[in-house]
Amino acid sequence: MKLLLFRSRRDASSRLLSAAGVLGAVVLVGATAYYAVGEGRWSWFDCFYMTIITLSTVGFAETLEGMNEMPNARAVTVTLIILGSGTLLYFISSLTALIVEGDLQGVLRRRSMQRAIGTLGEHVIVCGVGTTGRHIATELKAVGIPFVVVDSNRELLEELCDESDGDLLYVVGDATDDHVLDLAGVERARGVISALNDDKSNLFVTISARALNPTARIVAKSIEPSTERKLRRAGADAVVAPNYIGGVRLFSEMVSPKTVAFLDRIVQFGSGISVGIEAIDIPDSSPLIGKRLAETDIREAGALVVAVHRADGDYVYNPGSEQVLKAGDSLIVLAESDDVTALRRQVAR
Repeated sequence: MKLLLFRSRRDASSRLLSAAGVLGAVVLVGATAYYAVGEGRWSWFDCFYMTIITLSTVGFAETLEGMNEMPNARAVTVTLIILGSGTLLYFISSLTALIVEGDLQGVLRRRSMQRAIGTLGEHVIVCGVGTTGRHIATELKAVGIPFVVVDSNRELLEELCDESDGDLLYVVGDATDDHVLDLAGVERARGVISALNDDKSNLFVTISARALNPTARIVAKSIEPSTERKLRRAGADAVVAPNYIGGVRLFSEMVSPKTVAFLDRIVQFGSGISVGIEAIDIPDSSPLIGKRLAETDIREAGALVVAVHRADGDYVYNPGSEQVLKAGDSLIVLAESDDVTALRRQVAR
């Protein structure tokens, strides 16, 4: 439907340009004809003026001086009325079609998009379509996670939609507004990423999202370091400070570039790299509970356990074979994507 609507608007624009070109040519030819018939008696301005009032079928009380005594001038007028009026009507109808089809396109697009958003569940809502938001959308699309983008700037959203070949769901509106988050399906979402360009807005989004969906994971962007604590108290599960991370990254690139390059390759989803780092949760019903790592088949499954994340938030780095697994633990593993899928089934069964 989006493609058809785009073609419809493009066709209307082409018709309008064609009609404008023909109308301009008729005006030019008419003015030239009057000037030629008058043999220089009338100025170019008067000729253009006479052509326009003739095409618009108004002002016939006004004529060029001496025109009534010149049959050729009357012939030009009759020709303009016959040919020019039709051209003018074609231009007006093309302009009307462009306006109507543009409005219709917007209505149909919004309705179609809202229906698609209404079918989503366990999706991610990205608030903010700035530089950060664009990168987030790219990564989510690469790994196949459904998402909805929210921003008050329609032009930026449509630009991002065009870059995604029309495959983008978005809501135009203020992300701090509860109603806008409702339109994005916040109650059914698995998570909300607030990547707006000021801390105040990110704080309001966090408060609203947490109130509307108590179980959603909320990740908020922080500009000022002092805001991190407020965002967490408002309900954010994680707070990311791009300025701090950027500084650490620049430092790391200087002192340990090979390590940074390796980490980049294994954490960039959808980049064609088959090996990555994944977190695998151990549910209460897992057969691995109470077992030592040596007693499991994790290594045989092709996964390397680089850390264990405890339920209390602590990490056990490079765990030994005697490490006992508990309910609520998460295994941080380095493995190929197919092995991760098999390991998830093994942990959950």
